[in-house]
Amino acid sequence: MTTPVLRLTNVSKQFTLHHQSMTLPVLQNVNFEVAAGECVVLDGRSGMGKSTLLKLIYANYRVSAGSIQYAQTGRAPLELTTATPRRLIDVRRHHIGYVSQFLRVIPRISTLDLVAEPLLAELGHDEHALKQAREHAGVWLTRLRIPERLWSLAPATFSGGEQQRVNIARSMIKPRSLLLLDEPTASLDALNTQTVVTLIQEAIAAGAAAVGIFHDHAVGNQLATRRIDMTNFRSITCAAQ
Repeated sequence: MTTPVLRLTNVSKQFTLHHQSMTLPVLQNVNFEVAAGECVVLDGRSGMGKSTLLKLIYANYRVSAGSIQYAQTGRAPLELTTATPRRLIDVRRHHIGYVSQFLRVIPRISTLDLVAEPLLAELGHDEHALKQAREHAGVWLTRLRIPERLWSLAPATFSGGEQQRVNIARSMIKPRSLLLLDEPTASLDALNTQTVVTLIQEAIAAGAAAVGIFHDHAVGNQLATRRIDMTNFRSITCAAQ
């Protein structure tokens, strides 16, 4: 039997509101698996814990209870909830991609080098490797309609849509076995939205597993191989400490 790329078992999350002396349960007993070639779309209105769940998988947030396992090819599953910081950095660098609408801009780094940087961990940092990485970055930027005249500039002054497309290029230029997609097409026009959808479809067809949030139902419908209703995992009670 094929091992799922991602397995969540009885995952729960609550936030402690210290200034109000109470805990706020957000998610309870989340259970699902995602296999290679699947795109699981999280459904539910705003405030249902969808983005929180992606951050738990990426280990930006710690779970309150439960297990999140990521299975790498040829290796025992990695328990993301207890992995060391060094191990998490490594798995994010090479295996798990987090694709969102937001770009963390690095001052004075050109757009071309910003997009090329994830490839250098594999190719090395010599002149030949940098040339290869930049060429590949240029292909992605062209496909995402970032004009070549902007490639030498830092993207801090780009429009929101341009920054978003740079972020997608940077996040997806390196093949990943697991993609976490947090509204990657928000604020994009129809043409660029369809380009991003196609890029995600290509990654899934190549064997990536994906978990996504899409408030644009048409985008979700194009990508979903399965949907999960987040209301099944939502708690609305608060407890005083």
